[in-house]
Amino acid sequence: MLPLRRLPPLPLPLPHGPARRRLFATAASASATAASPLPWPGLHAWRRAPPSDLRTWGPHGPCASPDADEAEASEAEASAPSSLAEMGALVLYTSDPLAKARLTHAAFSRWIAGLPVGLAGAPNHPARPNKPIVVTQKEITTHKQMGVPLNAYMLHMLAHVELNAIDLAWDTVVRFSPLRDTLGDDFFADFARVADDESRHFRWYSQRLAELGFSYGDMPVHNLLWRECAKSSSDVSARLAVIPLVQEARGLDAGPRLVQKLLGFGDHRSADIVTKVAEEELAHVSVGLHWFLKVCQMMGHVPDATFRDLIKEHDVVLKGPFNYPARDEAGIPREWYEEKLKHETPSKLSEVHDRLARIVEMEKENPSLNG
Repeated sequence: MLPLRRLPPLPLPLPHGPARRRLFATAASASATAASPLPWPGLHAWRRAPPSDLRTWGPHGPCASPDADEAEASEAEASAPSSLAEMGALVLYTSDPLAKARLTHAAFSRWIAGLPVGLAGAPNHPARPNKPIVVTQKEITTHKQMGVPLNAYMLHMLAHVELNAIDLAWDTVVRFSPLRDTLGDDFFADFARVADDESRHFRWYSQRLAELGFSYGDMPVHNLLWRECAKSSSDVSARLAVIPLVQEARGLDAGPRLVQKLLGFGDHRSADIVTKVAEEELAHVSVGLHWFLKVCQMMGHVPDATFRDLIKEHDVVLKGPFNYPARDEAGIPREWYEEKLKHETPSKLSEVHDRLARIVEMEKENPSLNG
């Protein structure tokens, strides 16, 4: 294990305050106290897969996009910058959601073809369209109050999650591009692939919304997801803890309940999309865990103590119920989040995934599912 002072010239950003002191105090006993989590068995195949062109949801599941969409992607690719980080920055500065998704796919395809990582700066906040209207969490109302069907309401919120996920992955690539010599190309390859997955998920949700007579932007959203990203903008270990191991893991927790709600509503097509997205989130959580462990190793930190300290320091909420089988498959040790939950106090911060999962409870007083 390399001591911190012998890392390459661009050192990893370190946690500040109590977490930093505890990490150095416990580093010496890392090998004796921290068991290595088992990786997700599908991670190797996920990394080796070519860019997926299955960006449309057909009658029987994912299928290739129409030629018009591919032409737009080719046009975006032809005029794109000359490095992965610069292309990621271009995505972040692009406000149109579908253009953001197309540019993402073009960027990842060019990366696979040999584009270098490069160097770029990330904006404080990604560009967004004029709609949807951004409100506070308390101002988000139920689907009945909005007068929209439950399935459209859920899909719009999930599309918002995926749009943020595209930008979260690119922000990780761009913001930490100065650490390329320390982290290595594989780090950026993994998160560019995550961005591409998320862009495909956004396309599926957008398509399904259109089939229901809606589009992304028709309903208000809140900005809590990006606030979590901002908390971890100066520390790569915090970014990995907060985003893949908390936010994306919540998608694993909520997925089965959302699928059951859509099936109860009678929307099997939307349920199939949510099922597929939840399956693919396993890779994102697993790759986040892989790099969190890698960074802890480089910095000489105990992974489980580091995770709990970072979550506490950045005021991130861990909430059940947990989908233990999915989390186990992704490789997150239960003691990382169960021990923290025992001491967690209620917080005003609530994620979109949690809100959607609670829709089941909101509907109990009214047995009608056709609101």
